Amino acid sequence: MTATPRILHLHSTFSAGGKELRAVQLMNAFGRDFSHAIVSAVPDAMQAASHVSAGVPVVYPKDFPPLQGKPWPGRLLKLAQAMKPYDLVLTYNWGAMDAVMAHTLFSDMLGLPPLVHHEDGFNEDEQDKLKASRNWYRRIALGKASGLVVPSERLEEIALDTWMQPMGRVKLIPNGIPTINFAKRPKPDALRGIVKRKGEFWVGTMAGLRPVKNLPRLVRAFADMPEEWQLVIVGEGPERNAIRDTAADLDIGHRVHLPGFAADPAKVVGLFDIFALSSNSEQAPLSLLEAMAAGVPAVAPEVGDVPFMVAEENRPFITPKGDDKALAGAMRALAVDPALRQQLGEANRQKAVAEFDEKAMIAAYRRLYTSAMGRPQSA
Repeated sequence: MTATPRILHLHSTFSAGGKELRAVQLMNAFGRDFSHAIVSAVPDAMQAASHVSAGVPVVYPKDFPPLQGKPWPGRLLKLAQAMKPYDLVLTYNWGAMDAVMAHTLFSDMLGLPPLVHHEDGFNEDEQDKLKASRNWYRRIALGKASGLVVPSERLEEIALDTWMQPMGRVKLIPNGIPTINFAKRPKPDALRGIVKRKGEFWVGTMAGLRPVKNLPRLVRAFADMPEEWQLVIVGEGPERNAIRDTAADLDIGHRVHLPGFAADPAKVVGLFDIFALSSNSEQAPLSLLEAMAAGVPAVAPEVGDVPFMVAEENRPFITPKGDDKALAGAMRALAVDPALRQQLGEANRQKAVAEFDEKAMIAAYRRLYTSAMGRPQSA
């Protein structure tokens, strides 16, 4: 009997963000076909672990060499040696790039398993311009990767042109969600500490409260919305106080709500009458797909693949990056036209079901991982 393939996941962080929850989504879909070991470059950031299904074989090694540090040869060798017991290594984002470099330097000498790297976007330090030193490091480090997975056309372009990766190595796999889960209307009291009342309308977003999401911008854009509208920002992170301070300065603190993290977006996002993003940088945000699947119209800056993700009818409400007035104007235009909101929401729902259901994504990842290991696909 063939042993269960062992997959090692090396994450920049395993907090409950988009890439981490997608990794969990795939693990849960694969079930017992694979066993998993998960390591985070930030050891305390492990919140996504609570979303792994009970039947999935998974461990969290405590003695794995640190993913962060200077890329000295001795440290990289220890990282490489720690990969040897596995059948496949999966690495995620810049925070795991030293492990990718270790694999390229020592894979032949140590007979290491294949490695597939995943890039999902950039933090605050690269939101406006990629760092030349990191571009060079990626070019070298990815030299022996079996694949480089990206979820957006913009990242595919960067991988091919800036990081100079061969076309056969770069794999564009759009994010997918269980669209059927979002068909049912959520209960008005689904969120902690806030109830949607009759005659009330919500602008909502789901995001990590991090600087790159620029949520104070969303508060400012919301400030002139009609009084019956509320702004609901679902998520956790270090920017909570900055968001509250911005709302207080604009005298709208009573209309801006931060209910915290929601474990199941399908039970929340359908409460939004308008979904909004205000990020400085995005690629292919899962939260936007979830809002689309729930039949919600969207306003957002023109970042990453956002303009191409929404339905064609919704594209006029995707505003130029950095144009706060345009973002506010798009929000107000939707606020006063309920028929338009319904029309755009239905177009978004249809596109999400047709193009972004999770079945295609799961199948694509399964093919990639099993091919890298040289194994037949499981039934």
